Amino acid sequence: MSLFSSPRNQHRKFIALVLSLSLAVTGFSAAPARADEDVLKFIAGAALIGILGAAINDARHDRRANPPAVTPPRPPHPGPRPLPPHVARYDLPAQCVRYFPRYSNTRTLLGQKCLRKNYRHADSLPQSCRVTFWNGQRNRAGYKPRCLQRKGYRIVQR
Repeated sequence: MSLFSSPRNQHRKFIALVLSLSLAVTGFSAAPARADEDVLKFIAGAALIGILGAAINDARHDRRANPPAVTPPRPPHPGPRPLPPHVARYDLPAQCVRYFPRYSNTRTLLGQKCLRKNYRHADSLPQSCRVTFWNGQRNRAGYKPRCLQRKGYRIVQR
């Protein structure tokens, strides 16, 4: 494995090498400086700055030549999908749940008339959950919500 293994990290490794060498050189020269050594250090420092500038410039050109890949925007989420018919068939409309005072003051029923208007499969509801009662003028029919829920039906808001 060479020092410059990939083109992308090439400039980073080069900069790290130059910086580590410059730190090593400055650590050895802790003696008082002389005039001739000052000129050499100035030249070496200018060369180091030039090399670093060239490496940074090269890295900028690499980034412009190879822009990062742009992912296309996602289409907007269409929203929830409707339930399949074999599942939606067990969803009863909550608007049909109401009190029928002649049946009971404390218990609700799903009205048969409302179910026929708002529920496509009203004729296939279990007859064991059906109740008929006299409302004072005629017989009315409804379905017990708990019984229907035990049979797998759900009461949902639509």
